[in-house]
Amino acid sequence: MELAEACLARIEEYQPGINAFLSVTAELALSDAAQVDAARGRGERLPLDGMPIAVKDNIDVAGARTTVGSRFFAERVADQDAEVVRRLRAAGAVVVGKSALHEFVYGVTCNNPFYGPTRNPWNPERIPGGSSGGSGAALAADLCVGALGSDTGGSVRIPAALNGVTGLRPTFGGISNRGVFPISWSFDTVGPMARSAEDVARLFGLMAAYDPEDPRAVEHQHRDPELELEQGIAGLHLGIPSNYFFEDLDPEIEAHVRAAADVFAELGAEVFEVNVPGAELANQICTLIIRADALALHLERYKTQPELFGEDILRRLKLGEQVSGADYAAMVQQMYEWTLAVRNLFVAADLVISPTTNAVIPPIVGTETVSATTQIHAPLERGQSPGAVRAMWIQQ
Repeated sequence: MELAEACLARIEEYQPGINAFLSVTAELALSDAAQVDAARGRGERLPLDGMPIAVKDNIDVAGARTTVGSRFFAERVADQDAEVVRRLRAAGAVVVGKSALHEFVYGVTCNNPFYGPTRNPWNPERIPGGSSGGSGAALAADLCVGALGSDTGGSVRIPAALNGVTGLRPTFGGISNRGVFPISWSFDTVGPMARSAEDVARLFGLMAAYDPEDPRAVEHQHRDPELELEQGIAGLHLGIPSNYFFEDLDPEIEAHVRAAADVFAELGAEVFEVNVPGAELANQICTLIIRADALALHLERYKTQPELFGEDILRRLKLGEQVSGADYAAMVQQMYEWTLAVRNLFVAADLVISPTTNAVIPPIVGTETVSATTQIHAPLERGQSPGAVRAMWIQQ
């Protein structure tokens, strides 16, 4: 109870300046915390033991609003938890609020035209990244211990990097998307975020499970992530891309990533260069598929109530009109070919590290949302972001 009350007190103090939450769920948090205390009193130790978490506001929490950062759903209240939230609350998580996001999870600035900009706690004049910017900002400001974000083309990894926290985009289909409002059926994932890799591993271990009621679910063999953290990095084969990922990159970011690689080498990893074939094309295809998926998802709203969208989202949805059915079919085939290429890459490498973003954090004022989303990108589609470095893998 004391930890929940401390987080709620910090939220009350710092929320006005950061705008990390769209809803603060104080009553729910205290109720969750009381149940954790009761379990502890019975001698039952729950895995998360009262961990305060923020839940991105496209992920349902029973009894709380899920606005998706939009005017369309400004008053929508969820009647049940998303599957990932259900699992975490059953394990002792305490939901302190619904975190802010870019409108309809479709952008990187979190400068929301209806709910105001979310600010980076390290420098309130700069963006927190997106679309899970509220989760990243809440963690950086110590308003919670863990958080949930969603990631389609970087929406967990980018705010993790820009706020100096840790985030994981899991293998597609390994975590349930049931009860989560999407932007792209092809790529959406739910990912845990926290200040520490240990807490991310703990959250992921509880979230990762096959959900037979999720049509996109895939049965994976999940290993114990906390146990793997204890094994260290000695003996792992770590690849650094020789193409694409270090192009058009801020020199300061490159220096930090290569310094991190040196640390991994000192810890016993074998570090070597790898070629990632087709990476630039894969990034372009991902962008176009997301545009088509987003337009399909919002088509009726786009045709009948376009005035309710923010200006930047409306422009991005219009870009989806340029993707033909034949283009989409060809890109899906190329996506499968890219998956095979990446799978072959991991025959030689256990991990590949690269920059999470190619640019330093831009300011809120003067940053144009659509262009920023194409300039600040997370080039690969599977990964984990500890600060400025992303280690990625395919789970076998």
